[in-house]
Order: sequence, then structure tokens, then C-alpha cells
Amino acid sequence: MSEERSKISLRSGGKRKNRAPIKISGPILQEDAGQRAPSGPSIAADGPRPRPRPPPQSSAKTSDLVKRRYSTRFNNIPADFDPTANPVPALPSLEQYTQAQTQDRRPPPSRGGRSESGGGGTTGPRVDVRVLRDPGLAPEQYVAEILSEATEDEIREYESALRKLKSRASTDLQQNVYQNRTQFIKISKEAEKLKGEMRTLRNLMAELKANTTALRSASNSVEPTGFGGQIGAGMSRRDKRSSVADRTALWSSQMQALYKNVEGSQKFLPNTAGRHVVQNAGPWIELDNATYRSRRVMQIFLLNDHLLVAARKKRKTDGPAAADSRGPITKLVADRCWHLLDMEVVDMAGPSDSSSGRNKLADAIMVRGGGQNESFIYRTEKPEDPEKAALILNIRKRVEELRRNVQSEREATNKAKETINYFASRDPGLLQKAELLETLSDIKDMLIEVDGKQQNLRWVESQMDELDINIALQQIEPAVARIEKLKGLAYGLKNNVIAQDFISFKVDERRAKLVTLIVRELVSTHNQQRKTKQNVSWLARLGFEDRAREAYLEARTETIQKRSRQCIFQGNLDQYIWEISFVYFAVIRNTVNCFQACFPPPMMSACVKWAKEEVDTFNAILARQLSGEKEGSEAWMRCLDTAKEHASMLSEVGLDFRNLVGRNLHATIVESPNAPAGLGLIMEAQA
Repeated sequence: MSEERSKISLRSGGKRKNRAPIKISGPILQEDAGQRAPSGPSIAADGPRPRPRPPPQSSAKTSDLVKRRYSTRFNNIPADFDPTANPVPALPSLEQYTQAQTQDRRPPPSRGGRSESGGGGTTGPRVDVRVLRDPGLAPEQYVAEILSEATEDEIREYESALRKLKSRASTDLQQNVYQNRTQFIKISKEAEKLKGEMRTLRNLMAELKANTTALRSASNSVEPTGFGGQIGAGMSRRDKRSSVADRTALWSSQMQALYKNVEGSQKFLPNTAGRHVVQNAGPWIELDNATYRSRRVMQIFLLNDHLLVAARKKRKTDGPAAADSRGPITKLVADRCWHLLDMEVVDMAGPSDSSSGRNKLADAIMVRGGGQNESFIYRTEKPEDPEKAALILNIRKRVEELRRNVQSEREATNKAKETINYFASRDPGLLQKAELLETLSDIKDMLIEVDGKQQNLRWVESQMDELDINIALQQIEPAVARIEKLKGLAYGLKNNVIAQDFISFKVDERRAKLVTLIVRELVSTHNQQRKTKQNVSWLARLGFEDRAREAYLEARTETIQKRSRQCIFQGNLDQYIWEISFVYFAVIRNTVNCFQACFPPPMMSACVKWAKEEVDTFNAILARQLSGEKEGSEAWMRCLDTAKEHASMLSEVGLDFRNLVGRNLHATIVESPNAPAGLGLIMEAQA
């Protein structure tokens, strides 16, 4: 019975209770194993709950509806589906909304912004840094556009924002300047250090080259012979060592032998320090420049800086023969002499002789030099004499050595000029110290002892650079400490007056700048005791106690004048005298109190003198104000008692000036230079 009931129509209920059940040809439910079909309307296993269908008209129609219901697929692709179409529509560009969002962006009401319901609507104009950085910006047009609809408060806010931006840009610019200066100074120091190292390396390489060349020449060349065996005679190996003393003695003996054996040589070659004979090239034959024929026999001597050519001449026989019988038949007479840098030696290479097959000028050299640029040709006596090659090689070596020495001297001179220009460009004030500037070329390599180490004057310049940076950044304490250190260093250089004057000059120049900076700070903060004490301490360490005292008291005088001018006479004489006397004696009391705390006791007399002058100035004002009152009247006594009562405040700092108040009121009134302006107008108003 239950099986038949499960196969009846889906619609069951009270409306069709009497109708006989009709069997359905197809299955109604598809259930998993072990589950029982519900008694209510059937539900598809893979689809949503179906809506109620109308009652079937016949069994065939009902079966057809059920089949159609269970054969429906909900995941079929629609017939009009286009797989090539874009699955998602393209999003609109966001650029058009960027500006609107930037303008509509405002801080929330809790952070200072105005809410839309608060009546503000939109915020005021903002400072756009990108627009201000535009080089083609027209300021008037831009301000007119952005502030055309702004309120007064918004204009003030915009102005305040601009001022803040300007202040920040100025601060950034100043910091960049300081950083660039610091980097420039560091780079300059590194460049100078590298330059010095390269100069030292170049000198060492030149020394190495000279020593190597000398060793090679000594090992390859033949030891030069003496003048007829006399220069080298008697010289032991010990005398030929390369020590300074032995070498100087050897050179001196060589020059003496040259003067003795070559007549007239001392006229061309006076004996100077370091001059010596390098090579005795032996006999040569002078040739005619046009025909290349032999003219006379010559002998060539090469010195370290000159080339000497001597002619061989026969001695006269008409003199006493006994005296010259033991001497040589010929003598040497100096003929020509050239400086090695003013001459040129050319190795001759002429056409070969067809008969002999030998080049006539193969062993000849040409010497060009002199004021008239003359040329002379000399040939060795023996063919293929090695003296020619040795002479040319030695001449080239000595010329190169002389040029190197000249270059070194020129560099030393340029270095001296560079040192002068360096110091003068860094401190133009040195141009006024002509004597000190002239000696800077001599002290470029001077060393001074600093903390047990040897330092040059460039180290002093680096310390000055650090001091300039401290002053520029207003780092007062490091600057004062550095000045004290440099002053102590200069004081310790008693044996080196030039370096002492140089350091003292530079330190004094920086100290003057620093003192000006501290005095300006002292004047601006004279009403703050702690800062005043610090500034006075710095000035005292720099040796400017008097400058600090004068600046402080002048600032306090200006304060009294400024405060007294703020007291306006409005017809009440008692009130005006009370205000003026209170201002004067209160400021005097505070000044004396601060002076006692900031300045040393020996300078207290200057403060007492200043206080006395200020009391005299007050007496002048009091006399002018009481000139219209009768002496001894009630108003006159009342004003005088008020002034003395305020003068009693000075007893707190150890001063008693009550007897000075009101003295000589009816004396001749002398205009005080410290009296506040406008007193004449007050007296005219009283009259």
C-alpha cells in the first residue's frame, strides 16, 4: 500500500481526496541508498525547490511535466553567449577624479577640519608646492585666482602657510650651504694631502732615477783620466768614495788642477760650490766649417754645468830654457766655454769618401751656442775613439740634470707663490700685513709642535676652518674652546716669531667675529640671568670683560628709557611720579642683582657708578615734574615720599640712595642725555 502511495501524483490534499490515484510511468524521486522519500512534494537532488504546478489534466500530461522538470539543466550556457566578448566592462579613467578628490579631501572635524554640516562647506586654499616651483608662475595672477573667493580668515591662514614654507625653505637652504661648505673643506684637505703625497712621490722617483743613472754610468764608463795624469794622481780609493766630505774635497782638487793646467780657465769658470769636472775628453781636432780641414788641436773638458774647450799651444823657447826643460812642450789655453743649457751638441754624419771608404765626419761633433749662435766642429784624433760616445752621453745626462734642477727651483718658486696666494685668498686681511705675507714663502714647510706631534701651517688652516664652521653654526662653546687652544699654542711659540704672529693674526680675526656674535646675544637676552651669565663667561674667557660690562649696562639703560616712555602723563602727577620712580628703581635693583651674579666683584664699582647716573637722571625728571608745584606743599611732599619709598628697594642689593633722591630739586635743570624723550611736551602740558 505504501508503494502505491509513493507513486501517486505529487499533488495531494483535501481538495482532491475522493479522486482515485493515477500511476506515473516514470520515477518521481531519486534518493540515495538508505533514505526514504518524504511524504511531501518531491525535491530534486541537484536543483532548487520547484514551484507548485497546476493539477494535471491527464496522466500523460502529468508524466510529461515531471519528465520536463527533471530533465532541466540550470548550468547550460545561453544560446546568445559570446565567448569573445569582454567578461567585465572596462573601468572609466581615474584621472578625472584625482583633482576632485584632492580638492574634496579635508581633515575630519576631530582634527581641526570643518564638517559639512558645520556651516563651513569647503576648506580654504592650500599651498601647492608644485605650483610654486613652476618657473613660469605669475604670482599676481595665481594669487588672484586662488584667493578670489577666500574669506579673511582663509587669506590669513594661506599667508601663514606661505610664511612657514618660506621659513622652512630658508632653513633648508642654510643647512645645505653649511653642508656644502663642510664637504668643500674636506675635499680641499684631501686634495691638498694628495697633492703633497704626489709631490713627495715625484721627488723620490727623481732621486731613484738619478741614483740608478749614476750607478749605471759608474759601472759602464771608464774612470776619467786626469790632466796629463795629474788630476787623478795621488787619489786613493778612500778619497773617491761618494761621501759628502770626500766628494767636496775631490771636486775642489779637480778644479784646482784644472786652473793649474788650463791657462785662463778660471776666467770662464770661477770656483763655486758644487762645480766639478765630469770628463776629460782628451785631444780633439777643430775642423773648418766649410772645407772640413783640420785647423788646430783642442782639448775638451766637460763640467757639471759648462763645456770648456782649450787649445794646445807650444811654449816659447826664447825664455830661460832651464826653467822649462823639465815641463811639457805644449800648454793648454782656454779658448771657448758654453753653459750646457745654452748650447747644443750634434753628432755629425757626412757623406763617405769614395777613395778611402770612410766617413770623414763619423768621429766629429758640432757644438752650437753662444750669443751669435756660432757653430764649431770637433773630431777625435783617433778613429772610432770611445771618448766621443762617452762625451755625448755625459752631456745629455748633465743637461737633463740641469733642466731637472731648474724645474725644481721653478716649482719651489711657484709653490712659494702658491702658498702666498693660498693664505692671502683665505684671509684677505693678510694683504695689510705686508711683512708677514712676505715671510709666508719661507715658512711653507715650517713645523710646529702640537700635543707632541709635528704639524705644519696647513694644520693651522684646518683648525681655522673648523673654527669658522663653529662660528657660522653659532656653536659658541666649541668656538671659545678652540680659540683658547690656539691662543695657548701661539703663546708657546716664543722661539718662532713668524708662526706666532701668523696664528695670532688669524685667531684675533675670528675672535672679533665671535665677540660680536656673543655681544649681540647678550644685548638681546640681558633680562635673562642664566643666559647673561653664560654670555659674560664666554666674553671673559675671550678677554673682553669690559666689552661685556659696557654692553650689558647700555642694554639696561635702554630698558629704563623704554619703560619710562611707556608711562604716559594724563594729568595725575602723583600717579605719574609713582610709575616713573617704580620703573627706575625696580630696573636698577634687578640690574645690580644680575650684575653681582654674572660679573666678578672687582667690576662692581662700574655698576654702582651706573646706578648713581640713573638716579641723577631720575632726579632731573622729578625736578621737571615738580617745577610747577610749590616746595613743601602736600603734592610736592607726596611725590617726594613716593620716590624715596621706591628708592628703598635698592637696599635689597646693598645700595642706599634714598639721600640722593630729590637732592637740589630747585637747582638749574640740566638736560640729561639719558632722560626719556617727550619731557618738554609734558611740562608744556602742565603749564
